[in-house]
Amino acid sequence: MSRAARRAGAGRGAAALRLLVALSLLRGVVVEAQVIGVLDDCLCDIESIDNFNTYKIFPKIKKLQERDYFRYYKVNLKRPCPFWAEDGHCSIKDCHVEPCPESKIPAGIKAGIANKYSKEANTTKEFEDCEQASKLGAVNSTLSNQSKEAFIDWARYDDAQDHFCELDDERSPAAQYVDLLLNPERYTGYRGPSAWRVWNSIYEENCFKPRSVYRPLNPLVPSRGEDDGESFYTWLEGLCLEKRVFYKLISGLHASINLHLCANYLLEETWGKPRWGPNLKEFKRRFDPVETKGEGPRRLKNLYFLYLIELRALSKAAPYFERSVVDLYTGSVGEDADTKALLLSIFQDTKSFPMHFDEKSMFSGDKKGAKSLKEEFRLHFKNISRIMDCVGCDKCRLWGKLQTQGLGTALKILFSEKEIQKLPENSPSKGFQLTRQEIVALLNAFGRLSTSIRELQNFKVLLQHSR
Repeated sequence: MSRAARRAGAGRGAAALRLLVALSLLRGVVVEAQVIGVLDDCLCDIESIDNFNTYKIFPKIKKLQERDYFRYYKVNLKRPCPFWAEDGHCSIKDCHVEPCPESKIPAGIKAGIANKYSKEANTTKEFEDCEQASKLGAVNSTLSNQSKEAFIDWARYDDAQDHFCELDDERSPAAQYVDLLLNPERYTGYRGPSAWRVWNSIYEENCFKPRSVYRPLNPLVPSRGEDDGESFYTWLEGLCLEKRVFYKLISGLHASINLHLCANYLLEETWGKPRWGPNLKEFKRRFDPVETKGEGPRRLKNLYFLYLIELRALSKAAPYFERSVVDLYTGSVGEDADTKALLLSIFQDTKSFPMHFDEKSMFSGDKKGAKSLKEEFRLHFKNISRIMDCVGCDKCRLWGKLQTQGLGTALKILFSEKEIQKLPENSPSKGFQLTRQEIVALLNAFGRLSTSIRELQNFKVLLQHSR
C-alpha cells in the first residue's frame, strides 16, 4: 500500500473516530435536552421543579431522613408472594437487609401503638393500661381523657379505610425494625426474569392496559418491529385523565428506582471493600433516548410528574401535622421538637410552590361514575402494593414496599381533603388519620424522589464532562 493510500486510510479512520465521539456526545446532549419543558397533564415546567428541589427541598428532606423518627421503619419482609410460587430469595450478599436490634430502637417508637404522636400515647404505663383495657373490653379509668379518646379511635381504626396500600401488620412476629440509613437503596445485582416478572405484572395487569397493546421495551414480550412504542402512547393519550395519571405514577416510580440503582452502583470491590458510585454507562442503558428508542426521556418526565403528585400531597397534609397533638414522639424531647420544626418547615416550602398539580381535576365527573373509577384506581394500586411481597431481593423488597406505601399514603391524603379540613386541633382525629408507618413511608418516599431529581442533575454534569 502506498504512503498516500495509508494517509487516506488513516484520515478516514480519524474522521470515523471523530464521528463516533460526536455521536456519543450528542446522545448526552439529547438526554438533557429532551427532559425539559412543561409536563403533560399539568402546568408545571421541569426547570422550576429542579430549582425548587435543589435549593429548598433536598437539603431539608435529607436532614429529616436522618432523624430517629424517620430512620426506623417497621416492615415484614417474610410475607409470601400472594400471586405466584416464589423462586427463592436472592443469595447475593448485597440483597441482605440487616434488622435493627431492639436495644437500638428509641423507647418512644417501640412502644407498639400504630398511631403514636404524643407523649400521652406513648408512655409505657399508659400503653400497658391500653393493652389491659383491650383485654377487658373497657377503657382503664387511670388513662387521661385524651388517651381514652385516642384508644377508642385506634380500636375503631379500619385498615380498609380508604387505603391505597395493604399495610404490614406491625404486631406480627415477622415484622422487624430496619434502620434505613444502614440499609441504603442501591444496585444489588438483582435482575433478570424474577425482577422482570414483578414489573411485568405491575404494568400488564394493573395499569388498565389491554393485552393487545404492547408496552415499549418489555423484556418479556418480543419486539414489535418499527413501532417504537407509538401505538402504546396513542392508546395512553386516549385514556381518561385518571388512568393516564395512574400509568405515569407507576412509570415515574420505576424511573426513580432505576436512577437510585444507577447512582449507587457497585463500581468495584477490592480486598472486600466495595466502592459505590454513579455508573454513567448504566444510566445511558436505562435512559438514553437512542438506546431506549425515545423511552428514557419519557420515563424521566414521569419521575417529575410523580414528584409533583407527592409534593401536592405534602402541602395538603400540612394541617394534620401542624396540630399540637402531633409531636412525632421518640422519647427524646429536644430531638422531637427539632424534628417537628424541620418537618413543618418542609411543609411551608411545599405550600409555597406556585405550580401544584390540581387533583380536583380527577374523579370530577358524575358522582356515581367518579366514585366507581376512584375505587377501581384504589384497588389497582393496592394490588401493586401486594406485588411488592413478590420481590426476591430483600433490600429491593424493603425499598419497594416503602416507596409504594409512601405513594399510596400520598394518594390517600390527596383524596381526603374534606376529612383533613375537619380535623380537631387538640384531640385525636375521628375520621382521617395516619399511622407512624404511613408517615415514615410518606416522607422517606418523597425523600427518594427528591434524591432522584438531584442525582439526575449529577448525571447531566457527568454527561457534559464525558465530552
